[in-house]
Amino acid sequence: MGHSIHIRSANRTVSPSDGQTILASALDAGIAYPHGCRSGRCGACKSRLVEGEVELLPHTPFALTEQERQQGLILACRAVPVTSGEVLWLQDDADSVVHPVVDLKARIIDIVDATHDIKRIRMTAEDGTFSFSAGQYARLTFPGAPARDYSMASHPKVEEIEFHIRRVPEGRASSHIATSADVGDIVRVEGPFGSSYLRERHTGPIVCVAGGSGLAPIQSIVETALSRGMRQPIKIYFGARTEKDLYQLDLFAKFELSHANVRFIPVLSAPSGPTVRRIGLVSEAMVQDLADCDGWKAYVAGPPAMVEAVGAVLAERGLRVDDIHADVFFTPDSVPAA
Repeated sequence: MGHSIHIRSANRTVSPSDGQTILASALDAGIAYPHGCRSGRCGACKSRLVEGEVELLPHTPFALTEQERQQGLILACRAVPVTSGEVLWLQDDADSVVHPVVDLKARIIDIVDATHDIKRIRMTAEDGTFSFSAGQYARLTFPGAPARDYSMASHPKVEEIEFHIRRVPEGRASSHIATSADVGDIVRVEGPFGSSYLRERHTGPIVCVAGGSGLAPIQSIVETALSRGMRQPIKIYFGARTEKDLYQLDLFAKFELSHANVRFIPVLSAPSGPTVRRIGLVSEAMVQDLADCDGWKAYVAGPPAMVEAVGAVLAERGLRVDDIHADVFFTPDSVPAA
């Protein structure tokens, strides 16, 4: 017999199927449940279990600590109901944004090589308007490829939508896109999704951390913050393996030159030769640079290991978990086991 879960925040009740998580059931029902990675690594869907029991699938301690579990908090993306019950999502009303989730067609208008394995693709909506907040993502279906999630790199107010898509080894979608996508192709765009968006009411310092194509949402967040006149310190760390993996350097240099509050710091983990860049992991660079992060906001986008390491550094420096907004970029072999 199925269990029913009342989502107090939305005043809706869902009935997850056997083994289905609360988040998956809510999204299937069209409920705009706050979420990010959907795999227990970012904490964006953290909720209070008001009543009932759930089984929590594997997740990272960064997303939900043991202390939080004891306090009755769960991750909706990893919570499978054991009994009927009620949940209340945790969301700062002052910062919450809601965009209608749309399903539309967009036409590719430009494709360029950003690096040896990242395509910068721009497209325009063909049959509707795509509204989103800086830092969110969409589900894209390219002709002949399975649907995948990619973050918007563009400013939300421009007509063209930009994505940075890295070719992943053994990745069916990204490999197909890298070899077959062409100007004029029609792409299905669903979204927006994700809660790792820019908090425009925040007035304290901001630290942004990107790994690889995780620079896409960070680019959108930084450009939007600057266009909104946000003048607090904005420190941007960009982690890559070698010099050939860096991109958009001219754009971020432009941000630095025109805004005194911006600092852009590329960090190379495995440089192939002499370099003027910082060397090591971005988390190690942050250990050297940052002291007290209480009152900051952090936006982190990239591979799981980087996100977890950065989250640990920031927590050690006093940043509240609720002030860390993470967008985890998964590859086919990096999704937590169920």
